Amino acid sequence: MTSENNKISREEAGRKGGEKTAREHDKEFYQEIGQKGGEKTAREHDKEFYQEIGQKGGEKTAREHDKEYYQEIGQKGGEKTAREHDKEFYQEIGQKGGEKTAREHDKEFYQEIGQKGGRQSSSNN
Repeated sequence: MTSENNKISREEAGRKGGEKTAREHDKEFYQEIGQKGGEKTAREHDKEFYQEIGQKGGEKTAREHDKEYYQEIGQKGGEKTAREHDKEFYQEIGQKGGEKTAREHDKEFYQEIGQKGGRQSSSNN
């Protein structure tokens, strides 16, 4: 804990400083410095930086969690979205999705999914 001449170690000084800061500042202080840090990071890094760290985080999460984890967080997210949005929200995102799909796919795509749907329907009867 202490070194020669009763000087405290850098680690100990950091711990004490952190504890003092925590006692003297509130949640808003930490939110403000977090926001400043986020803004600085955004100015200094490009899209590829965020894609790379996002990919690394996603890969780590995939290694550490199983199917049930993703089912649980997906269900929670779906329930929250359902509580916070109305019928018009779903109509709007459905329309946007349909328009994008129509722009990106041709007639053969729709014929293929129609055939798959038809086969699935007839096998369910």
